[in-house]
Amino acid sequence: MTKYTVFLRGVNVGGVNIKMANLRQALATLPVANVKTLLASGNVVCTAEASAAELKSMVETLLRESFGYDAWVVVVDDSQLAAIIEACPYPADDATHHAYITLSSDPAVLDELARHAAELPGVELARLGPGALAWQATAGGTLDNPFSKLSARPRYKSTTTTRNLRTLLKCRDALA
Repeated sequence: MTKYTVFLRGVNVGGVNIKMANLRQALATLPVANVKTLLASGNVVCTAEASAAELKSMVETLLRESFGYDAWVVVVDDSQLAAIIEACPYPADDATHHAYITLSSDPAVLDELARHAAELPGVELARLGPGALAWQATAGGTLDNPFSKLSARPRYKSTTTTRNLRTLLKCRDALA
């Protein structure tokens, strides 16, 4: 069994409201075990014998059928999550800046985002492996950050999601 974190995109924002108890109940119908939800923003840890790609497909189909929205998820196994956290050059507990990780199921999309971000003033990215980019935003200014605006474009909806580094740490700890 492999330990996974499943990051749901756009849950409990923009009109897509899912109670975590309902999410856990729906996930119980899949061939997964040890399901835990963290926070109310669509972070799930579980174990499965499926590959990450298989789990992604199963969860997206389940969410679409059970909750009636255009669901997209990024699935990361425990060793990938640990490597992403280890590679992040930004602190998780800086009072003036927040460290974010943009995760993707398609490394080419992160390449594209990085190319576009190079043209944005004041944006510094760190590649944390094929499926993750780290960046910072001033505390209280996340939604105004140029990279935040870029990565929120509809073009990236199906392949990316962004989490605060502190959230990734909570997910890692929940997998232990």
